[in-house]
Amino acid sequence: MKTHVKALVVGGGAVGCGIAYHLAKAGWDTMLLERDELTSGSTWHAAGLLPLFNMSFATTHIHKYSVDFYKSLEAETGLNAGFAVVGNLRMAQTDARMDEYMLYSSVAETAGVYHEFLTPKEMKDRWPLLRTDDLKGALFHPQDGYINPADVTQAMAKGARQHGVTIERKWQVDGYRWTGSEWIVSVTKMVEKGGNLVPGEETAEIHAEHVVTATGNHAQRTARLLGIKIPAIPVEHQYIVTEPDPMLQEWRKAGNPEHPVLRDADAKWYVREERGGWILGPYERNAPARFLYDVPESFRADLFPLDLERIEEEYMSMIHRLPSSETVGLKDDFNGPICYTPDGNPLVGPAPGLRNMWLAEGFSFGITAAGGTGYYLAQMMVEGEAEIDMASLDPKRYGSWMTTEYAARKNEECYEHVFILHHPDEEREACRPLRTAPVYDRQKALGAQFGQVNGWERPNYYGPKDAPASFDHDSRSFRRGAWWQYAVDEAKAIRETAGLIDATAFTKHIVRGPGATAFLDWFTCNALPKIGRINLTYALTDAGTTRTEYTIVRNGENDYYLVSAGAWTAYDADYLKKSIEDFIAGGGAHVDMHDVTTQWGVFAIAGPKSRDILADVIKDAEPETALSNKRFPWLSARKIELGMCPVNAIRVAYTGELGWELHHPIEMQRYLWDLLLAAGEKHGLKLVGARAQNWLRQEKSYRAFGTELGRDATPAEAGLDRFIDLSKDFRGKQAMLDTGIRAMCVTLLIDGPSDTDPWGKEALLLNGEKIGRLTSGGYSVAFNKQIGMGYVRPDLAKVGTKLKVRMLRQEWDAEVVEDSPFDPTNARIRVNG
Repeated sequence: MKTHVKALVVGGGAVGCGIAYHLAKAGWDTMLLERDELTSGSTWHAAGLLPLFNMSFATTHIHKYSVDFYKSLEAETGLNAGFAVVGNLRMAQTDARMDEYMLYSSVAETAGVYHEFLTPKEMKDRWPLLRTDDLKGALFHPQDGYINPADVTQAMAKGARQHGVTIERKWQVDGYRWTGSEWIVSVTKMVEKGGNLVPGEETAEIHAEHVVTATGNHAQRTARLLGIKIPAIPVEHQYIVTEPDPMLQEWRKAGNPEHPVLRDADAKWYVREERGGWILGPYERNAPARFLYDVPESFRADLFPLDLERIEEEYMSMIHRLPSSETVGLKDDFNGPICYTPDGNPLVGPAPGLRNMWLAEGFSFGITAAGGTGYYLAQMMVEGEAEIDMASLDPKRYGSWMTTEYAARKNEECYEHVFILHHPDEEREACRPLRTAPVYDRQKALGAQFGQVNGWERPNYYGPKDAPASFDHDSRSFRRGAWWQYAVDEAKAIRETAGLIDATAFTKHIVRGPGATAFLDWFTCNALPKIGRINLTYALTDAGTTRTEYTIVRNGENDYYLVSAGAWTAYDADYLKKSIEDFIAGGGAHVDMHDVTTQWGVFAIAGPKSRDILADVIKDAEPETALSNKRFPWLSARKIELGMCPVNAIRVAYTGELGWELHHPIEMQRYLWDLLLAAGEKHGLKLVGARAQNWLRQEKSYRAFGTELGRDATPAEAGLDRFIDLSKDFRGKQAMLDTGIRAMCVTLLIDGPSDTDPWGKEALLLNGEKIGRLTSGGYSVAFNKQIGMGYVRPDLAKVGTKLKVRMLRQEWDAEVVEDSPFDPTNARIRVNG
């Protein structure tokens, strides 16, 4: 066995083999270890479906690559991967489900995924065994289907070997040790004993510059060995195989083609043909999580007992949809572990806190994702970044607050939600509330309807005070839900009087020490602010794309307070910490970094009356001038006192109005909340949630990380030239310049349908040709029409360019407008008083 490699892949399922193949193809000396046999984890009992349908832009690209890649494997390896390109038919029983498919159609179009819409009659004409009289329609992907999981894994393994990969079976990893330049991986040879696989006496050490873990059901053991948290825990998934269906056999004997993979999402199942019969795979309620801490040594390519009562409803609905299956007996059954994560997306990317350690864990659709994950992860490892933004799959999207109990319960919920309507305004209920600001109960009593961001409860909007518990759930829609008018009223309040927003979930870091200024000057692309001032700036990747957006407050010569997006605390902290280590290792002076997110609450108050409200409660020797432009100018920070609460106030507003962020000791939050609400009552202060804020920031063309800003675009492409100081050197500068301008971020006003706003997933068209995509969308109260932000070809970024946006399968007029179409001179933000 080799003892020195460039990359070691741990795990020989489909995902591990796909990664090893692509790393070797990229030229890296790679070895793969499997503790048992290839495919012996979840791969062997997977149903092998290849669904292209996905609401995630990154995951859609991954799935599309896999489907295309698997079709090429036989030509390269001589092994047939068992790909049955029968198509994938997603049926809809309701208008809401058709709305979901129309929104997905937009995502598919932006990613170049072909699809068709079919009527019930068209389905019945093609597949007469189907009952379609109670359907609204369907979405059809004719280019995907299903594959034999073992065959495609072996084909990727053979292709990997052809590219030089060494594959070693029956070796278990028992320890990882980082030396500062390489990983030393301790391994033990596994031996058969009484039908079990147990550690033998032979051991070895492998030296690897990079390690990738693709350990599937064993992710919790991997987490312990690495000393990190990985919220990948399996959930039981069962499917049954029927005896041959005589009517199906007659259909096929007549020369008719195989049925596509059938998905009745409203009935929560998929069905496909199998040897003249059917496979039914349900996603039922109450499927339990398994292996919360470890996989028993006795569990190998094994299964759990079937629980037929749990899937009785789904089984009966299959008979309803395929009446010929009613008299067919059961032939076989499977109930095995399939790994999940709390949001259903896999964990792909650098491990938190570790160097050259990469995770590829938590794949609920591992067969579909294996090829694409290998392709894009290899790009990240070899080239520094992937061609698509992989941040939404980053393992650090879950922080250290995440526990085993949380992951298990959320993963069960995620399994149950595979076929639940995925509204863009969906908020799932399990494990909530968990992380709450001190004013949570006060907000709830005032009608707050919450969303969850990084575990934090954050008001999305304020509905009726006496709303039933189901109000938010019943308000969701792919169009303008019942919450929409509440958000409109909140947005208008900020434009007309004042609004109060809870922004406590913001990520907050202190960076200080003798090297702090030199470090941040290298780490970010904008000039650093003077003491008492703030700036907006960006940390870049080494590839020159946008890694993180920061508001930096300079409190002293080498004392800084950094504010970034609340959803990305661990993600930002990891990059900041590692960058500081690199800076010091390169000869820089010492820098301290502290995550103070949970120590400081944040309220954002904004609107024409916001100064008047604060003036009523500020304690100052000259209260009448304390908030004036002279003493407290725009883009500055001051320590003030509001009543008895000390506040670090920042004069900035994400909504584009006169306003302040009020950073306050978290233990005084309830006091400050009550003080502000009492003072604001006579001024028309209204409580405002995240949805109205999102609309308002688009009226100011403020880019948001995770939508307009990410690792697939540079700050220059995002149109942030005024925040880039090219007179200094900063991380990623030359790569940013070398990349040039491939696309440009623009703001558009849209004359769309009367009942629907864009969600930031839609394709932008010119003469029927896709020329870009929206990354954000919503409604503008200032212009009384839809608004969106997105990326287009550079030649189409000029103000006044007329485009089309695809919504509800129709094209609607859209026009590129100037940046900050609302108050472009910032007169309202700068107003004196």
